[in-house]
This record gives sequence, C-alpha cells and structure tokens, in this order.
Amino acid sequence: MRMRKDYAGILCVGDPHLATRPPGFRKDDYAKAILAKLKFCANHARENRLLLVLLGDLFHHPRDISNWMLVELISLFGDEPAYSVAGNHDCHENSLTDDDTLSVLAAAGAVRLLDRSPWRGDMNGCKVAIGGTSWGQSLPKQFDRDGAGRVFWITHHDVRFPGYEDTGRFGCYEIDGIDVVINGHIHRTLDDVTVGRTTWMNPGNIGRVGRSGITRAHKPAVLRFNVSSDGHSCERIEVPHQPFDDVFHAVVESENVPAEQSGFIQNLAALLAQRTASGAGLEQFLDRNLGQFDPRVASEIRLLTQEVLSHGQQ
Repeated sequence: MRMRKDYAGILCVGDPHLATRPPGFRKDDYAKAILAKLKFCANHARENRLLLVLLGDLFHHPRDISNWMLVELISLFGDEPAYSVAGNHDCHENSLTDDDTLSVLAAAGAVRLLDRSPWRGDMNGCKVAIGGTSWGQSLPKQFDRDGAGRVFWITHHDVRFPGYEDTGRFGCYEIDGIDVVINGHIHRTLDDVTVGRTTWMNPGNIGRVGRSGITRAHKPAVLRFNVSSDGHSCERIEVPHQPFDDVFHAVVESENVPAEQSGFIQNLAALLAQRTASGAGLEQFLDRNLGQFDPRVASEIRLLTQEVLSHGQQ
C-alpha cells in the first residue's frame, strides 16, 4: 500500500451510510449512488493531495454488507487508506468489535481508525496532527500537540450546535491543544461554533437517508481543509447528487378510514406501488391505522408484518 507523504490538506466526508438494501424511502439504486459519491471524494482527495477522512457511519448496517461492496471499498481505498472513527451505525454493540464490517476494512488496511492511532505528518510545511473519538466514547480534555502547528479532531456525537440544541447532549467547548473539531452523526449542515481556540464544525452527510424537509434542503457536500505554514482555510465542496424527488418515494397520503369502507386496503395498495426495501412506509401506515381494529387482530397484523420484514432483511 502506497502512503502519500506530500499532503496539502484534508477532505472530511460525513456519514456515507452505505447499505446493500436501500434504507428508508430511497427508491434509487442506493448502493451504487453512495459508492459513486465516495469515488468522487476519493478521486478529489487524490487529485488535490488531500488526506481522506470519514466522520463515521461509513455503513448503515454494521454487519449486513454484500461481499461485492466490501471488495469495491478495499479497491477504492487500497492505494491510500481512508482515516475514520466508528459511528453508531458502524457498531452492532456499544463499540466496534471484530464482527463489524468496519473492522474488516481496518484489518485489510483500507481504513485506519483515528481513535487507535492519530495521524501525524507534514502538510505544505505545517506539522499536523489528526485524532478522533468514536461514537459513545469521551472526548479528551486536552491533547499534546507535540510540535504540531494544527490539530484536527474527528467526532461522531450529538453536539448542541445552533439549531440542534434540543437533541444535542453536550455543548461545544474549548479543548486545550485542539484547533478544529469536525463532527459527523448530525446529517445536516450546522453553523460553526468557536469557543476559545477550538472551532467546532458539522458539515452534514453525503448519503441522504431520511425523507424530510431538512433532507430536501440539504446539499450533500464535504469539507476541504487547505493547510499551509501560515495556518489553514476551509471550503465546502458539493458532491454530485440527484434531485430529492428522484431518489425518494413521494409521501403517500392516507387517512384513518374505517375498515368497512376498504380505505385500509386501498392505502395498502398505494404503499405496494411504492414499497421500500426497509418497509419504512408500511410501519408508519400501520402505526396510524391499526387502532381501528380489534386489539387481537391488530396484534396479529403487527406480528405478521415483523415476521415478513425480518425475513426480507436476512
């Protein structure tokens, strides 16, 4: 494996959420669409001498990836590994284990985990350190710069950025020795926050997963850091992507119609025309409509639904 030594900066890629089966309400060839975005990112990094860094959640399911996709990733990162932290979707348990697919890529050398060993090197005459904290782990209280002119830290956490205060678990704060924290996990772009000498950034994801107004407004992009002996600059680079309506099923408008009017059956037929691999629409439909049935009948419908969905996901 060839290791580049003349890096000029960093390319941070948020939450690809690769999956063999399309998640949620995606109707396109999801796997190929996300792989195409990753290839764009890898090519941009190579052409511009950038260290490729993933912000976690490379995968949507931690242990359910087809072998062909794994081969594609090993080939994509074979010449120059990607650096990453583990996101919550990468882990089947509370932290990464040998059974998780991300561990396979790490063992193959295609991915280097930053929380196990920070990256250190020179970028255009500036000594740089890049560390990371995986999902569920505590961030450091300080970091030994050891002569580094710039220190970047990769996280995958619920951080209370502006616009995300109600969901975030902790606020931004100064971390002694760290200049920039780049966070994954939160799928939309949020405003930067600077506390003391530490700036926190949240670029959002490149793999749109959920169907919502926020996702419709989000433009998948990556953060590019250009580093020199004078410091660093940052720019947002949009990743090629299809329009929202081309990749998501339209919302099926269904009301809680009495069963004797066959509204339940009619709306099930509408869902069938827009069925998703994950059964997301069906589960939402049942949540809205099962209350009109006898509890015993509703329970049987729910059990049958879970059995069918779990069988289809094996």
